[in-house]
Amino acid sequence: MDWLDFDTAGCSIQKTLDVIGEKWTVLILREAFNGVRRFDQIRDHVGVSDPVLSDRLRKLVNAGVLATTPYREPGRRARSEYRLTSKGFDLYPVMISLLRWGDEHCTDTDGPPLEVFHRDCGEPVRAVVECAAGHSLASPKEALASPTSAATMRSVPVRG
Repeated sequence: MDWLDFDTAGCSIQKTLDVIGEKWTVLILREAFNGVRRFDQIRDHVGVSDPVLSDRLRKLVNAGVLATTPYREPGRRARSEYRLTSKGFDLYPVMISLLRWGDEHCTDTDGPPLEVFHRDCGEPVRAVVECAAGHSLASPKEALASPTSAATMRSVPVRG
């Protein structure tokens, strides 16, 4: 069997992108990972419109990536903060990978504008791809993708 023989509708990458694959969504997640939780703060820091921010926050809450927590400032109406759930925290390696890729391929000559360090030892944080036995993989050539019983065959062959 060849990769092109399988239907990609159930692909985990595609399903992930359905949740977080929009630019504003990733930037909202960046804010959440940096402790920004309130609508107005997210909007002002990211530069996103109210309707787009409302839509993306609603999608992230519905997907279980963020949860709302009510708060009320004196003399104001009750509002919600948006906090990462355990499902949301599982996206941390993805965010670090995006940051590191940008550091490597998109920074100016002055270097990256942000660095993330391990709180305990002070070393830079990096994302690592490794197998369950702890072996690091430096390239996709060191991995083998294999369909599982959940994979389905394409009903129409890909023309090549």
